[in-house]
Amino acid sequence: MPDALLQSDLPFPVRRGKVRDVYDLGDALLIVATDRISAFDVIMPNGIPDKGKILSALSLFWFEKFGSHFDNHLIASDVSAYPPRVREFAAQIAGRSMLVKKAQVVPIECVARGYLAGSGWKEYQQTQSVCGVRLPPGLRQCDKLPQPIFTPATKEESGHDINISFEEAARRVGAESAAVLRDRTLSLYSQAADYAAQRGVIIADTKFEFGRPPDGRLILIDEILTPDSSRFWPADQYEPGRDQPSFDKQFVRNWLERHPWDKAPPAPALPPDVVEGTRQRYLEAFERLTGRKLAL
Repeated sequence: MPDALLQSDLPFPVRRGKVRDVYDLGDALLIVATDRISAFDVIMPNGIPDKGKILSALSLFWFEKFGSHFDNHLIASDVSAYPPRVREFAAQIAGRSMLVKKAQVVPIECVARGYLAGSGWKEYQQTQSVCGVRLPPGLRQCDKLPQPIFTPATKEESGHDINISFEEAARRVGAESAAVLRDRTLSLYSQAADYAAQRGVIIADTKFEFGRPPDGRLILIDEILTPDSSRFWPADQYEPGRDQPSFDKQFVRNWLERHPWDKAPPAPALPPDVVEGTRQRYLEAFERLTGRKLAL
């Protein structure tokens, strides 16, 4: 395997997230997807080679597929179209970066759930609801919901995002904006889920982020519909009532759960078989959803 890129190094003001290095170019942002991987909100000490390229390529696929229906922040992804002062760093950023519009980030995570998994399943067991949305009794882990639901969450600078009700989201961003975010989230999720189902992939849930450029429109920002922001399950192995095999970082979470670790930094290093297994799962998700091999 190639080496993982754990951090990019460009001479511009930078803000580093769990996976992305975001450079401020003045009139635009340059987002570089590294090969870092986090679990339980902690960055692992070693990365997944090519992960940033896979995430970028898959986001670009979805941006192109839905671009005529959902405005997004993408300006360019080909380094040759970047400003001259950025192009000289092509060796670092080619295939794993996007030049994007600046936007004021909407301060909630927009989550759509079509299946009962993760924190939604935990909450349902206690309250028979998820984020204030009442659900039928008797649902099993990973059951398909009667219809997709919008379950917003806070955007926390550190630690876990916190699930909130639609009413709380409306208090935070305004009732009109909250309704638009809900409708767009559910529409995009439903269209993507229908498409993925034709490719043998279940999108159990996903999260979107939105922002407002200077003209005030709501646009999609950050990554969309990737293994980092979604639960992808192979449809031919789907069986409700248990955890599902997945094409996402649940493979890493499961390994960590089997080993003694208090979910606080520093995290243990991932062994080579977990690194390679995760890389292969991400690649398979890309290939199933796009119908093509990724040139790495």
